[in-house]
Amino acid sequence: MDTRIVRAMALDMPGTAAKENFGRPVFSVKKKTYLTVWAEEQRVVLKLTPAQQAQYCADAPDHFRPVRTKLGKYGWTEVQLDSISERTVRYVIDLAWRNVAPKWLIPTRQPPPK
Repeated sequence: MDTRIVRAMALDMPGTAAKENFGRPVFSVKKKTYLTVWAEEQRVVLKLTPAQQAQYCADAPDHFRPVRTKLGKYGWTEVQLDSISERTVRYVIDLAWRNVAPKWLIPTRQPPPK
C-alpha cells in the first residue's frame, strides 16, 4: 500500500487538516491528531482506543503493534503498510478519525465496510 493513498484517505475525512510535524504529514480534526504518516518506513501511526488496539494487535500482529513509547498504552498504534489491504487501512483510519472527531461531525460520514 502506498502512503500517497493513505494521505488521500485521511484528507477524505470530514474536517481533516494536514500539516507537517518533524517532516512528517500529520492529520487532525479540530486540532486532535489521529494519523501520522512515516513514508520512508512504509507505516502509519494512528489513534485507536486501547481496546481497539488490543483487538487489531491480536488479530494481525504482523501489521499492527502498539507504539513503543508510553503513548502505546493510550492506543497509539503502528500499522505496517507493506502487505496490508487497502480496505483494512481505510477502516482503521476511519476508526481513528471517529475516536477524535467531535460528536456532531461523526454523522457526516458513513463508516466504510469492515
